[in-house]
Amino acid sequence: MDQGIIGSIFTVIVFVCFIGIVWWAFSSRNKKRFDEAANLPFADEEKEESRKD
Repeated sequence: MDQGIIGSIFTVIVFVCFIGIVWWAFSSRNKKRFDEAANLPFADEEKEESRKD
């Protein structure tokens, strides 16, 4: 095997991993969990506001 074939195989493997990650990130099955994680920084602010009152 020469360097060109090894580079091509590596490129294909990395591309397949990239497609898998994109598919996982945009899967509707994970949407609820990602929405909850996106709101975590704001949950901390609500606790601080209730302490000040």
